[in-house]
Amino acid sequence: MEYDIKDISLAEKGRLKIEWAEKQMPVIRAIKERFSQEKPLLGLKIGACLHVTTETANLMLTLKEGGAEVYLCASNPLSTQDDVAASLVKDFRVPVFAIKGEDSETYYRHIESVLESHPQITMDDGADLISTFHSKRKDQAGEVIGGTEETTTGVIRLKSMAKQNVLLFPIIAVNDALTKHFFDNRYGTGQSTIDGVLRATNILLAGAVVVVCGYGWCGRGVASRARGMGARVIVTEVDPLKALEAVMDGYEVIPSLQAAEIGDLFITVTGDINILGKEHFKVMKDGAILANSGHFNVEIDIQALESISKGKRKIRDFVDEYLLEDGRKIYLLGEGRLINLAAAEGHPALVMDMSFANQALSVEYIFKHGKELEKKVYPVPKEIDREIARLKLESMKIRIDTLTDEQKKYLSSWEMGT
Repeated sequence: MEYDIKDISLAEKGRLKIEWAEKQMPVIRAIKERFSQEKPLLGLKIGACLHVTTETANLMLTLKEGGAEVYLCASNPLSTQDDVAASLVKDFRVPVFAIKGEDSETYYRHIESVLESHPQITMDDGADLISTFHSKRKDQAGEVIGGTEETTTGVIRLKSMAKQNVLLFPIIAVNDALTKHFFDNRYGTGQSTIDGVLRATNILLAGAVVVVCGYGWCGRGVASRARGMGARVIVTEVDPLKALEAVMDGYEVIPSLQAAEIGDLFITVTGDINILGKEHFKVMKDGAILANSGHFNVEIDIQALESISKGKRKIRDFVDEYLLEDGRKIYLLGEGRLINLAAAEGHPALVMDMSFANQALSVEYIFKHGKELEKKVYPVPKEIDREIARLKLESMKIRIDTLTDEQKKYLSSWEMGT
């Protein structure tokens, strides 16, 4: 079996961490149990480009239990947990191509290694696997039934491809499932981003001015958690509806250049490029800290920061100090990459349980119905969303009411009024 990981001797530690995460993933466990009995993915080859974490490991093992052959690479150079990668290879015979801190050349070589397996279904987090496929592996398009996409950034890229009629196979946007972005993006990103910042810096948030750039589901979560720890939270936005929502939620909303003058900690969660640039760095206070929780390291213009700096040093793990020409210092966390995975462990398993349940069931759906689908981006079928919510409630021992026949009739009629 081919693989490329840091150190196979880390496997025992990784296996224990995978086991710990599984205890907090009851929905995945329920799906894994059914997959074990029914083998709905028998003979299927899956190529996955995801953060190589304990939660991803449990998704891989669930797919394998369903009969699939899985190949895994990292969707971010800093997101791999090397001990988990080792355990997947040694204990579970899953080919993994991922090393924490790998350079760009190695990162894309690992993606190519997964594509070399000729997958029938792709599984992406950021769409790097699919974009590489479309640029270098078009000759394999006839072998692919479809794919899934985990995150907002990837869905944006894939919808652009579909709009331009260059997408070669159908994709299910797992990110857009209600049981994904309502919980994963808000509660998962919210908690894990703050976790990553604190592990990297050990700063006190209480009393600090935290600027959250972007008020989508991830931004909502980050802002909420920062406020919960006593920070004064400022939100910057370009969307008037989201800006209005932030105001109604009790946050101060001002332009980013104005916020740059007063912020202590800046967290970008927009999915767009150059959110913080040279004009912002020039007015930031001495000691300002920059972190990104968007998928790619493009939200903070690092090149611009370097252009106005006369020195740089690593002052802590995952903290680079930039000495500006006027003597001020600005601190960049995790090389501008996903701080929750660069400096911490990513989302808690309890929330990834639902996200990866969507992945598993969407793969099953594509395997059954992919040939009926057009080459475009589809939402997760509502029945899958509801089933995951049902399984989650069941695991929490929570019961809910059901509609009576009379109530169903009323909701489907138009004659009955006051």
